[in-house]
Amino acid sequence: MKRLLVLGAFVAASLFFFGGHQGTAKAQPGNYGDAGCGLGSIVFGAKPGFVQVFAATTNGTFGTQTFGITTGTSNCGGGGGGTPTARNYVETNREAVAKDISRGNGGTIADLSQLAHCRDSHAVGRSLQKNFKRIFPRAGLKDTEVSANVVGVLRSDSSLQCTAAI
Repeated sequence: MKRLLVLGAFVAASLFFFGGHQGTAKAQPGNYGDAGCGLGSIVFGAKPGFVQVFAATTNGTFGTQTFGITTGTSNCGGGGGGTPTARNYVETNREAVAKDISRGNGGTIADLSQLAHCRDSHAVGRSLQKNFKRIFPRAGLKDTEVSANVVGVLRSDSSLQCTAAI
């Protein structure tokens, strides 16, 4: 019981020191820290440092990041699909997207296919896998470059029929 109280006090103190809102300005799309958009970005904002661990934990715990990217809520901007939303999704989920592209299938490819309004997510997976070297031509690529490369592949392969990526 004592440990639970200490943990609760630590969390409360962390929220007090790191999570306080400054002013009453509403969060704008893209106004988030390293943890990305989602509920964590609304609660903790774009403050740098360790507070982003709390933001990422909040995003992961409540699953608001993927939902926010898909719907354009929770400080994720965009919404309803299309190129900006697809890019945001790739940038926010870069590691998982890279793993799924290397395999040619997975949840992020299915989500990306839906955001770009592609006809067949399996075909998208095959195309992205085939173009892995085009998407990731070298190490240390910026997230924005990776997302531009992914969208470029979706646009260049007309058989995918990604109507929102055009």
